[in-house]
Amino acid sequence: MARDIFEDEKIKLTPEKGFDLVGIDYFAEPGNQLYLIEHFEMYQDALNAKKDRKNPEEYFVLYKGTGNEFFCR
Repeated sequence: MARDIFEDEKIKLTPEKGFDLVGIDYFAEPGNQLYLIEHFEMYQDALNAKKDRKNPEEYFVLYKGTGNEFFCR
């Protein structure tokens, strides 16, 4: 399986608590293509903010699970 090209960036941008809405800049240098849009305390707020974007598929919600695993939705 191919490694996700944004994997390292996702890990760096994942908050210790809460949920981060992150955008993709396809024209930036590899390793700097993801950028923070906004931090949320509740998942539903982050999800709604993603859905409200013009192209929701170009955004991620990043967070840590209860076992400190990284999640991207």
